[in-house]
Amino acid sequence: MLATRAFRPAAQLSRQVRRYASEAPQSGGGNNALLYGGAGAGALGLGAWYLNSGKKPESVAPASKEEEKTVPKKATEGSKVFKGGDQGFIGLVLDKVEEINHNTKRFRFKFDSEDEVSGLSIASAIITKYKGEKDEKPTIRPYTPVSDEDQPGYLDFIIKRYPNGPMSEHVHDMKPGDQLQMKGPIPKYPWSANKHDHIALIAGGTGITPMWQLIRAIHKNPEDKTKITLVYGSVSQDDVILKKEIDQLEKEHPDRFRAFYVLDNPPEGWKQGKGFITKDLLKEIIPGPKEEDVKVFVCGPPGLYKAVSGAKKSPAEQGELTGHLKELGYDDSQVYKF
Repeated sequence: MLATRAFRPAAQLSRQVRRYASEAPQSGGGNNALLYGGAGAGALGLGAWYLNSGKKPESVAPASKEEEKTVPKKATEGSKVFKGGDQGFIGLVLDKVEEINHNTKRFRFKFDSEDEVSGLSIASAIITKYKGEKDEKPTIRPYTPVSDEDQPGYLDFIIKRYPNGPMSEHVHDMKPGDQLQMKGPIPKYPWSANKHDHIALIAGGTGITPMWQLIRAIHKNPEDKTKITLVYGSVSQDDVILKKEIDQLEKEHPDRFRAFYVLDNPPEGWKQGKGFITKDLLKEIIPGPKEEDVKVFVCGPPGLYKAVSGAKKSPAEQGELTGHLKELGYDDSQVYKF
């Protein structure tokens, strides 16, 4: 029943998605509180692993070989704030806070100068550090900014508060004028225009933030014709982060961007997915592994990874591909786990 409930609206959208899914660009049910909203969804990539391993490391593991080998040089050269992650932590001042829903807020941290930009590479994250008076070791968590990499003056983060989550509770308790220690960029998947014909983004909860970084970068570059299909799972409509921004880009680029939402508690009249992100739903919504040059990105809490792609082995190692994507015929080279 769960697969059927998610599958029916997916089939409706798939007719629109498939309309462009096979065309290459001109150049080159269940309780989703655990699947989409459990501990780890707000701490991306490295942070999800730290949260669920119970570790609070003093330092961050190195990037994988794939992440290291093609990091754009200009990304670190363009940064006036972060110097490639090897200059130590700096304190950024919290400027203002915006409430998004009952447990999620947008935090704006300002730079020393209004002319400074982060200059982060795509895709990359920022490492945050906090050490309470009673803590033996600092808590370290990576977050992906949701503001533009070229935005002068500040960085924006969207962070969900988790009960007993040391970093998220600390950030949510901060007041304008307080400082948070940050370091970066921490390179993830190195992106360049038209690197793939089509990317499929599978996100749960605040795992949308690195996906938004990719979506935004692709659409701001007029030379990048990559097609994008987003599958985004949340508990309720109020938990869907960045929906206004995503919907606006979908309207501006209907020929190469589609977003499909899956809710555990949908409102009356909801016409998209209900329940989990199932194998049948993915088969209908995203391009198949042999249709074109497709890359699939996955980010979210542990339940999402387990079902869709299998968990990362460590912060720097992707681990074995399992789950829905493996069963659908994708291989390890076609999937990247943030």
